[in-house]
Amino acid sequence: MTASVSGDFELTMDELRAVTRYVAWAAEDVLPVFESAHPDDRRPRAALDAAREFTAGARRTRLQRVTSLDAHRAAKEASGEAPRLAARAAGDAASAPYLHPIAKSHQVGHILRAAASAARIAEIHAGGDPTAGDAAIERARLRATPGLVGVLRRYPLAPASPSRVGQLMTALDASLR
Repeated sequence: MTASVSGDFELTMDELRAVTRYVAWAAEDVLPVFESAHPDDRRPRAALDAAREFTAGARRTRLQRVTSLDAHRAAKEASGEAPRLAARAAGDAASAPYLHPIAKSHQVGHILRAAASAARIAEIHAGGDPTAGDAAIERARLRATPGLVGVLRRYPLAPASPSRVGQLMTALDASLR
């Protein structure tokens, strides 16, 4: 029997690992953006490492929660939008093992925000060119596994947002469903 968490539906640990793996993939791609701006701040790296431990089979522990909070604090202190988004993506990776199985919640952000943040970083690095973000969203769509899409479909659509990251997340959500 596979361990699971319950709410409005169940999520198995394997499903949580699939979500965490996807979020960590997006975070890992952009973490160097944070690390080059803040080379002495290891908090986002620690969060990504904690997420990777979980995806490798370790139990969910306080380590993921603590490092997630630390990475989100690093994001708030980051100098500039791209480093802030990169640190937040790492924090999202560490919090992914604690995705709540509540159908009416906005948990979609915990699944897709890191990939949308990576797409926004691509746009920033391309001088604000939205086609760079679109290409990153397409890569994120192709990277999604059937298991990840199955989890995503249990939640409501990504909420509309005026922010560019929110718009990219909505586009990714629509492309995966």
